[in-house]
Amino acid sequence: FQDQAMMKTMSGGNCNLNVPAKNSYRMVVLGASRVGKSSIVSRFLNGRFEDQYTPTIEDFHRKVYNIRGDMYQLDILDTSGNHPFPAMRRLSILTGDVFILVFSLDNRESFDEVKRLQKQILEVKSCLKNKTKESADLPMVICGNKNDHSEIFRKVRTDEGENLVSSDENCAYFEVSAKKNTNVDEMFYVLFSMAKLPHEMSPSLHRKISIQYGDTFQQKSFRMRRVKDMDAYGMISPFARRPSVNSDLKYIKSKVLREGQSREREKCTIQ
Repeated sequence: FQDQAMMKTMSGGNCNLNVPAKNSYRMVVLGASRVGKSSIVSRFLNGRFEDQYTPTIEDFHRKVYNIRGDMYQLDILDTSGNHPFPAMRRLSILTGDVFILVFSLDNRESFDEVKRLQKQILEVKSCLKNKTKESADLPMVICGNKNDHSEIFRKVRTDEGENLVSSDENCAYFEVSAKKNTNVDEMFYVLFSMAKLPHEMSPSLHRKISIQYGDTFQQKSFRMRRVKDMDAYGMISPFARRPSVNSDLKYIKSKVLREGQSREREKCTIQ
């Protein structure tokens, strides 16, 4: 039972992938409405840009990697810009491991919203940190989207965005264009580096694999015949579902208990 508890299982099609809990992470994307959050997520997952705007209530995606024979799982929570349920937003923050805060360079209000979100994340995570006494850092990227627009439409200066991250080495600022795919890959590379995750999770540094390879995907000997000198592969789960509120609450509780037990073990060691 304990071994099962330490594994997170992803099912899709005919494949059944087991990922160690220590290699499972959640990326939370936050920001005001119409700033391009879903477009950035689409670039990350599919390398595509959708011209048609569809308001997001909350989208959940999952990508699984085989990197040098080790399995990793990245859950992506693309949140609503309207945040009609503050408690759900707080829960999303509590369960997040890495964060992307998005604003539009031609919208001053969206930049002010990112400043509020940054403060809220630090406060919420600080509350959890006090319970777990964890020393882990909080990797975060603040992303000014739509830098393909003319400078005459710009409402937020570059130095204003840089000032938000100047005092935190685990927070970076990027100006990107999801439409033109400018700086998007670089942003993810830096985010994963800050989180001490394999840099091969970045969109351009792994081979995209279809779900049809799911049965052999997690084998350490997995290789694509036509690919040489590459040992990183990524696959999107087509049937991923967001964990229930109850599951998220249990995850947070287990994290608190696990950190507490770890502290007790460390204390015994010292004694």
